[in-house]
Amino acid sequence: MKTTTITKSIMLVAVLSSVLVFSSCKDKKGMIKPDKNAKELLIPCKDEGRSDKNYFRADASATSQDMSLSREKALTSAKQRVAGLINSKIKSITDRYVNETEVGQNSDFEQKFENLTREVINQTLVDIAIVCEKNFQEATGKYTTYIAIEISKDVMLNGIDKGISKDQKLRVDYDKMKFEQIFNQEMEKLESEGGY
Repeated sequence: MKTTTITKSIMLVAVLSSVLVFSSCKDKKGMIKPDKNAKELLIPCKDEGRSDKNYFRADASATSQDMSLSREKALTSAKQRVAGLINSKIKSITDRYVNETEVGQNSDFEQKFENLTREVINQTLVDIAIVCEKNFQEATGKYTTYIAIEISKDVMLNGIDKGISKDQKLRVDYDKMKFEQIFNQEMEKLESEGGY
């Protein structure tokens, strides 16, 4: 019986010690504090890759033996990230729009609208602007490229408007003012969340 009590006491002390160790590593927000000797890494083009209420943005980096290949890989990766961000935002905007406007035959409108926005995204990825690009040659001889790109929300809205104007079924259920209002609210939300 004494060994059971001693074992329980040891386990309790171990658990409490673990809790104290882990809680002492956290700051007031519950985040783990970095080691005081740790150095913050400044990643080139990272800040330029944050979206705001007017632009969808993304950043990426890539390393290769060939400088042009490292640039191409970084650009492709940034395009994939911005396309994913836009897809996610457009899906959220479309869902809100359909719910708030009570569009007739919601699923049909929603599906056609999502297909249209995918086409618009693919078209606008051709018109991206590179807002930051930095190239480095590593000690190993390899090249690393950091890149940030952006696409204007206005380009996206104009592309969607043009696509809708060509589709009579979508045009019937489309309220441009309402859609833009929801789009702008979602862009402000994106900016307030840190732009990612």
